[in-house]
Amino acid sequence: MNDDPSALRGRFAGLSNKLIATIIGVILLVEIVIYFPSVASFRNTWLEDRLRVGVVAARVLDAVPDVMALPRELTDRLLTSAEADAIVYRRAGQSQLIERAEPVMPDVVTMADLRQRDLPSQIMGAIDTLLAGPGRTLRIVGEGDNEESLVELLMPEQPLRRDMLDYSRNIMLVSLGIASVTAFALYMVVSRLFIDPMVRLSANMLAFRKEPDNAALILTPSSRRDEIGIAERELAAMESDLFSMLRQRQHLADLGLAVAKINHDLRNTLTSAQLLSDQVATLDDPNVQRLAPRLVTTLDKAIGFAQAVLDYGRDAVAPPKFAPVALRPLVEEAAFEARLSGHPTVAFVNQVPAELVVTADAGQLSRVFLNLLKNAREALEKLNGGGDPLEVVVSASAGLAGAMAQVSIMDNGPGLPPRARDNLFVAFEGSARSGGTGLGLVIAREIVQSHGGQLSFVDQPKGTRFDLTLPMAPIEA
Repeated sequence: MNDDPSALRGRFAGLSNKLIATIIGVILLVEIVIYFPSVASFRNTWLEDRLRVGVVAARVLDAVPDVMALPRELTDRLLTSAEADAIVYRRAGQSQLIERAEPVMPDVVTMADLRQRDLPSQIMGAIDTLLAGPGRTLRIVGEGDNEESLVELLMPEQPLRRDMLDYSRNIMLVSLGIASVTAFALYMVVSRLFIDPMVRLSANMLAFRKEPDNAALILTPSSRRDEIGIAERELAAMESDLFSMLRQRQHLADLGLAVAKINHDLRNTLTSAQLLSDQVATLDDPNVQRLAPRLVTTLDKAIGFAQAVLDYGRDAVAPPKFAPVALRPLVEEAAFEARLSGHPTVAFVNQVPAELVVTADAGQLSRVFLNLLKNAREALEKLNGGGDPLEVVVSASAGLAGAMAQVSIMDNGPGLPPRARDNLFVAFEGSARSGGTGLGLVIAREIVQSHGGQLSFVDQPKGTRFDLTLPMAPIEA
């Protein structure tokens, strides 16, 4: 495919050729539809002209007494005027014949009855004449000028066919001329109204696709109020948004690289400070003993935050490697890693059915459960930090919802604060505890979405609940 924008700017390229061909084709089709009634009318007129000569001959026959014969010179003139070999006049059961001195016996005779005035019969007669071979004789039958009289002419069909072919040739030339002039006129109008704006839009899209960071290529929309004007304005708005988005992402990428470097150096500095604080904590000074744990905790949080930022920046979740996974043991293992199994003050209940199996990446899915269960444990530890025998429970349950498996991770703690709910899946904003980064839920949602599922927060009166939906089988691309 040619992506060169200049390839679309030719006057007779692309849609232009299709438009011209369509216009000419439609006009010729209309001319064909009109042609058959027209050539049938021409044939009928031609036959009526010959029949009039026969009517004149019938008048002459009426004027001459029966005992007299028409002079040969007069009969030859009548037959020559009608281009006929014979004229028959029938009236009151009697027939009178005018023929040439040397009659011609026809081999094939076809009848043209001018008493049939319906259009289909006339069209079929015209088509029959055009397709006829040489040597046929035409028998023209029509009414005379007296009541109950008939006039018949016998003549070669070839002159009629020759005149009809000439007429058809002229019609074709006129039709081609009309089609060409009309197509050109319509093309110039349609080209200015539609083709040129579409060429402009197409060329702009191709050019902007190659250089989306070039603001000079953003389309300047016209003042049109129709659909093309709407398309121009929407394309210009989309290109402006895309340009701004790319600039913003480039700035964020540059800023992220700088933050990563700063964070790396800061983590090293904090680690050195942590080592120093550990040594200070060994001193016997009561003030030092009172302040040292707080200093150590603060440094641990700072180091953890720096490490989380670096991990998030380096994190690139690989495409899932799908395989059948039993959910119950996977949740059980994640609970053990999250230090919920055997916890002294927080109970854990695994209600996931043992037979529930999904097709997923076990390692990535375990990471999701680990983040959710760890968040629940930390929230309940804060609630029951004194070790009181409160009934604080983290539970996991699962079931089927159509072709999806739904896993719910719940606790009966105090729930999430409003700020955390509003920024649940926003990095560095959705943490519910002091010093948290809020990256766990962001990473968990990315993993679930890569499996074709959805991770959502379920609002309820007490406690916190997250629902995880996964396809029973992976969605094929």
